Amino acid sequence: MKLRAPDWSRVDLPQFQKNFYQEHPHVKALTEPEVTAWRTKHEMIVTGNNIPRPVQSFAQANFPAYILGEIAKAGFENPTPIQSQGWVMAMSGRDMIGIAQTGSGKTLAFLLPAIVHINAQPLLRPGDGPIALIVAPTRELAKQIKVECDKFGYTSQLKNTCVYGGAPKRDQAAILRRGIEILIATPGRLIDFLSSQTTNLQRVTYLVMDEADRMLDMGFEPQIRQIVSQIRPDRQVLMFSATWPKEVMALANSFFTDINDTLKVQIGSLDLTANKNVTQIVEVMNQRYQKDSRLEQLMGQVMNNGGKAIVFLATKRMTDQVCRDLQRKGYSAEAIHGDKDQYERDRVLKDFKASACRIMLATDVASRGIHVSDITHVVNYDFPNNVEDYVHRIGRTGRGGGYGTAVTFFTRQDAKKARPLIKCLEDCNQEVPQELRAMAANAPQGGRFRDRGRGGGGGRRNGGGGGGGGGGYGRDRGGSDYGGRSNRRREQY
Repeated sequence: MKLRAPDWSRVDLPQFQKNFYQEHPHVKALTEPEVTAWRTKHEMIVTGNNIPRPVQSFAQANFPAYILGEIAKAGFENPTPIQSQGWVMAMSGRDMIGIAQTGSGKTLAFLLPAIVHINAQPLLRPGDGPIALIVAPTRELAKQIKVECDKFGYTSQLKNTCVYGGAPKRDQAAILRRGIEILIATPGRLIDFLSSQTTNLQRVTYLVMDEADRMLDMGFEPQIRQIVSQIRPDRQVLMFSATWPKEVMALANSFFTDINDTLKVQIGSLDLTANKNVTQIVEVMNQRYQKDSRLEQLMGQVMNNGGKAIVFLATKRMTDQVCRDLQRKGYSAEAIHGDKDQYERDRVLKDFKASACRIMLATDVASRGIHVSDITHVVNYDFPNNVEDYVHRIGRTGRGGGYGTAVTFFTRQDAKKARPLIKCLEDCNQEVPQELRAMAANAPQGGRFRDRGRGGGGGRRNGGGGGGGGGGYGRDRGGSDYGGRSNRRREQY
């Protein structure tokens, strides 16, 4: 069902406050060379007009005492680079783009300003929808954001909920009807609730799109446009992403209130780079059967050293098969993918976090949004469709300033991805196997990192009216939210 966009020119929109930033005296006293040195040290690239200076401590961020108390309770010592610059941008009430690698603290970069924003708005009335809307591409990421909302919104008694496919609608709908200040949602399930008028977005003044690049890659652009059409045009919009391809840029430009007044901060190089705390090992294999024996050897080492590993595979069928093989050989392994129901996925994640199982096998459903701090190894049993997904996969280890190891099995079928993988390795000063260089020399010329042509019958990305997603919500058999992908793409999750 296509949502009808309100005619906002006929709606009397009440004024709302969105600028809460007051520069701390210590920040104001910094010289321009000192500000530049701070940004250079933390690899910040900033663009926009009248860019607020970054803060160097939590006390300088202009947060109220109740938020500073939660930060202290969490044990954080200093803001991460994306928080240092992102907080002041978000608190100033302007639209912003934040780009930083996985595990860099992006969630709190948009969540803490959201709490301040909400507490300055009038209280919810019966029938009101949320004040802050956070849209995420997968249920795993949505649920992870909710964990942080629960933790940092507790003091303010802010009500939040998370809605996503694959779980019963009844419980989610009941919470929405009671009223919540923060709604975290995947696109398909949110449109379900908007279509049934279970909730509305007329009170939304703070809109966040998290992992915007992933939402586009999964074919969600039509749904995102429908959702944004239901939100007042003078909203504050924040987009956070790990990469910023041209397609994401075009989408962003159409949603911001004033693109000429939008702020942007990028942490790290403009090129796609992996976490330098992760040791990347690429093993070129001539035969597929080599993967199984090598994986068993690696998992033995992980278990003997008290480690924890996540293994990525291309398809749900192989994920289950390899998991069964490891279990038969006595390994503590579990599998997660899009055909698992929500209870099973939650159980596996809980066991993995608690180290009840130390090996988790997964499709790319777990490449983003899974935050387990003590993963020591990532193994790419199958190389992903593009190097951006490779970067996100290996970002599951080496989080929060720690270190990790990523081992990747690379075969001749992956040859066209050899060149961008080599560049990724070289950018992080990692060893490049000679077999990989030889494969790159003989591979057909590539170009883009991503393979964009995944749709069915109606366009390069979204599948139009054809393909597996049918241009609609594109949910798979398990009810999860995936965009209009082809059947081939859907099988991976």
